[in-house]
Amino acid sequence: MAHHKHGKANPSPQTQEDAERMAKATQKPGQTKEQTRLIAQGIQKGIDEYKKQQKSRARATDKAKKQRSREQQLDQENGQEYEQESQVLPQPTASTSWLPWALLGLSWLGFAVYWWLQQATL
Repeated sequence: MAHHKHGKANPSPQTQEDAERMAKATQKPGQTKEQTRLIAQGIQKGIDEYKKQQKSRARATDKAKKQRSREQQLDQENGQEYEQESQVLPQPTASTSWLPWALLGLSWLGFAVYWWLQQATL
C-alpha cells in the first residue's frame, strides 16, 4: 500500500481490483454504480484490515522465533541441553477476534446503504 503525506494509505491496485470484482459479483439488478462503488470501498477496507492483522501476526511469530533462537544460543553457550519444543502458533486473543465482526459490520453497513438508496429511488 502506498502512503500519502498525511498518513492515509491507498489500497494496492490488486486490492482495488479484488474489491471491485467481489462487489460486481454480488451486484443486484438495478443497483447503481455509486452503490457498487460504496460496497467495493467497504470490501477494500476489510481486505486492508485483514492484511494489517496478518502482518501483525507475522511480526509476532518472527519475534517469538528470534526469542527462542536467542534462548537456544544462550543455552548452548552455557553448556546446557536445549529441549526442542514444538512450534506453537499464537492463539487468537480478544484483540484479534474483532476482525470478523468488523467485516460483518461493514457488509451490513454496505447492504443498509444499498437498501436505503433503493428506498430513496422509489
